[in-house]
Order: sequence, then structure tokens, then C-alpha cells
Amino acid sequence: MTRFAILLGGDVVPTPRLSRQLEGRRSIAADSGMRHAGPLGLVPELWTGDFDSVGPDMAAGFPDIAREVFPAEKDVTDGEIAVEAAIKRGATSLLLAGAFGGPRPDHAFLHMAMALNLAERGLDILLSSGDQEGVPLLPGDSAFDYPPGTLFSVVGFTPLSSLTLIGAKWPLDRHEVAFGSSLTLSNAVADRLSARLGAGRAMLIAHTGPEAR
Repeated sequence: MTRFAILLGGDVVPTPRLSRQLEGRRSIAADSGMRHAGPLGLVPELWTGDFDSVGPDMAAGFPDIAREVFPAEKDVTDGEIAVEAAIKRGATSLLLAGAFGGPRPDHAFLHMAMALNLAERGLDILLSSGDQEGVPLLPGDSAFDYPPGTLFSVVGFTPLSSLTLIGAKWPLDRHEVAFGSSLTLSNAVADRLSARLGAGRAMLIAHTGPEAR
């Protein structure tokens, strides 16, 4: 498995869990996502994007990292450019660091939708800000390593058919979840959490920071 981290422009809180998840990964920075490289202990092999969110100090601070510069007026985000660059390098597993938070909620939504699309293409995908994680849920079985007490939600991007949650404070057994329903928000891990989805697309979002315990 070829594992990459993509450094995006959202928020990142360095945590021991995130450090473990980053071990052994190559990395690519998208535009201002380069600011996360130092705190996460990473040296990206590529810095890409249109650099419209990069100040002169940041631009001068990484002289030895290869750059691919794109025009500001383009029909693709810097994050998607970085993801495709990793895939061209053989990536089969992607950790999108900085996928949540920041000043652009539309970008955070896009990162979740993009993650679902990438998972459907067969890639192993994790979104993280350090204190939040997102894992695509597609038809089939999924298992998670979150400790008891971890707050989580299942956010449906479509109607969800035959959703089962085991090891949750409020379990579900082959439940039909309408699109836009809040039924699957603000659950908590009771034991070993697992999920089974019959049909649909969703994102499991877990709040992994200490305040969520």
C-alpha cells in the first residue's frame, strides 16, 4: 500500500493519534496547507496549487521543496490537484489533514464529497483535523478503533438503506435513514464500534479531541 498525507488549508491540531496515523506516509502540501508541515513533522515532496493563500514569509521558508504552480483562475481546487498528484504517484491510501475547519465551509463539504468519491474508486481514505476525523461509509462493513465515550455522527449524503450500528450508545439494526434526517447525529461509542450499510453514501465523523470524552 502506498500511503500519502495531503496537507489542506483547514484546521489541524497535532495529536499523538494523528502522529501515529501519519507514520510512514509521503506527503504533498496544497497551497497554505504547507503551514501544517512543521507542526506535524513532515517534509512534503511537492507543494502545489495557485499559492494565492501563501504569504511571502511562507513562500520563502521552504526553498528546497519542489513546486507546481497553477493559475488562480482554474476549475479545480488546490486540494484536488494535490490529491490527483498523489494518485499519479501510486497512492492507494490518503489522509487528508486539514480537511475540516478554516474560513471556507464549502471546501470542508467538498473534502467530504471528494473523500466519498475516492473511496468508491477503491482508495483508503481518512479525513482529519487532529481533533475530528471523517471516514467514508459505503455499502458493506466498517470497523472503528474509537474508545468508549467518543462522540460521533453519521452524516448521510443520500438516503441510507439498512444501516446497522453496533457498539454505539444508540445502536441501529438495519434502519432506513431518510436524506436530511438528524437521527444519526450525536451518538457515542459504547464498545467496539462497527457499521454495516446496505445502500447509500455517508460520512462517519468522530470527535477525537479530549473535550469529546
